[in-house]
Amino acid sequence: MINNSLSSLGAKVVLATSSDENHPAENILDRNTKKFWMTTGMFPQEFIIRFAEPTQVAAVTLDSYDVKHIKVEKNTSQRTTQFEFVTEKEFESTEGHLQSNAISLNGCSATHLRFIITSGYDHFVSVHNVSLEN
Repeated sequence: MINNSLSSLGAKVVLATSSDENHPAENILDRNTKKFWMTTGMFPQEFIIRFAEPTQVAAVTLDSYDVKHIKVEKNTSQRTTQFEFVTEKEFESTEGHLQSNAISLNGCSATHLRFIITSGYDHFVSVHNVSLEN
């Protein structure tokens, strides 16, 4: 499997439910874990990543702080509608340390991936990087 940064695949964040000019959602595509996207403290929170073309996805790795539970959905259309459930995962608390969790997507094909953070270990959570294995 090849581990790719999403930006090298032409991926873009096309939706994020929280916005902070100091911590924009685009930071999750940067491999620098010192940059991040931060939520506003209410759940659920989500972000959608669009690929330049349909992409096979074996797994994604999410680097984050204080995420407790996440769902991943996908679609294969050019529109950000009609997503289908792929998987969900509960993350362990790392008490002040960066979480790094691989999430298997079983080689699905996707144009968009939607990540829905349903709960956190704190009111605010952050996502530092999403990388892909295909």
